[in-house]
Amino acid sequence: MKRSMQQGFTLIELMIVVAIIGILAAVALPAYQDYTTKAKWASNLSDLEGLKTSIKTCLNDKAMDGPSCDTVAELNAYGFAGTALPTPKYGATATLGNTASSVTISMTGSAEVGSYVYAASCAVDSGGNITCTKVSGTDTIPAKFLNSSAR
Repeated sequence: MKRSMQQGFTLIELMIVVAIIGILAAVALPAYQDYTTKAKWASNLSDLEGLKTSIKTCLNDKAMDGPSCDTVAELNAYGFAGTALPTPKYGATATLGNTASSVTISMTGSAEVGSYVYAASCAVDSGGNITCTKVSGTDTIPAKFLNSSAR
């Protein structure tokens, strides 16, 4: 009598493989979504770098006088090119505010990046570099998308 050899996989084996793939996908998908959101926020912040550079130069020249460095017209003299504030790819047009010695940059992200609010107070430190810190109570971006040193 001739014995036949098994051809293919059993249903149980296939179900186990599908279950394993499902578990891996359930773990990987949220991590991937967080990663893409973080990358898009990084893009938004890079779109604001020219503005930050002009603010830094203005604050250095105006003896840290925030109210003298919070409009497009004032920043044009310090290398900011354009007639309007930048609109990042994943957000609304940036807005500026001021305190006695700093300039505040605010922007709301698009729905694609969670519609969070970015708000940072930018001042020049003792080394002559611009340092932007989170405005507590206004900034709503979770730390997992934007660490404090990236502001």
